[in-house]
Amino acid sequence: MRKCFVLLLLIVQTTISFARVFSDTSIVKKKGSFYILWGYNRERYTKSTIHFKNDGDPNLKNEFGVYDFRIYKAVAHDAPDFDKLPDVINITIPQFNARAGYYFNNERDFGIEINYDHAKYVVTDGQKMRIKGNILGQMVDKDTVFSRNDFHFEHTDGANFWMFNVMKRWKLYTSKNEKHNIGLVVKPGIGFVMPRTDVTIFGQRLNNNWKIAGAIAGVETGIRAELWKGWVIEFTGKATYADYINCLVHGKGHGNAQHAFGALQGILTMGYQFDWGHLGKNLR
Repeated sequence: MRKCFVLLLLIVQTTISFARVFSDTSIVKKKGSFYILWGYNRERYTKSTIHFKNDGDPNLKNEFGVYDFRIYKAVAHDAPDFDKLPDVINITIPQFNARAGYYFNNERDFGIEINYDHAKYVVTDGQKMRIKGNILGQMVDKDTVFSRNDFHFEHTDGANFWMFNVMKRWKLYTSKNEKHNIGLVVKPGIGFVMPRTDVTIFGQRLNNNWKIAGAIAGVETGIRAELWKGWVIEFTGKATYADYINCLVHGKGHGNAQHAFGALQGILTMGYQFDWGHLGKNLR
């Protein structure tokens, strides 16, 4: 998780740089606003086909043999771990969300956002799945009930969705004193997935390192409330499609896994929005 936080800080700095560039152009008609949000989520996943492949190399230590097989219609679930929230030290263990964005705040309420979802994806143990392919020299094509001791697959530290979004907001309500407003936000975007994949295969387990493993695209939409001109609460739903092209199985060079799935999220985030005029002076 430390690597993820370092990457998040770098992306926040990049977002600030983007905001500076845009704030100096004629596109901006009013002062912009920079914001940061933090929150938590729940997920639902579609079934997926997981392809495991290892060409094998006798010159590599800890080689696990040659295999090329698929398991079909794998059912997976999330792992919210909200019981860790009372312990402040463990606030990054549950499925959390972080956002850093900039609203140009012109007449269209248009903006950009760096969007990170620490989602967790766990293939449900004990389910019956079709397995088909070549495993250690033997052809297999049958329905199998998978035992956790022999097979397990998850991205729980985590599935890690990194996205760059554009944003559009429509104000639905503004208070008479203009200190509070409620609006509808829509955020389409694309990005990459950086999972830490925990795999048990042929009875041997390895919790791999983090790795950029594929791409993701999706859209998030929901209600954004801005209170006292600074505090922000967002309640959104998000639909994504993630393609994990190359996940680690038993470390680099010892096989890989590929699968793709759709995900639906319910997300609640809270944070603070800074007037760019004041923030920009402090950053110079």
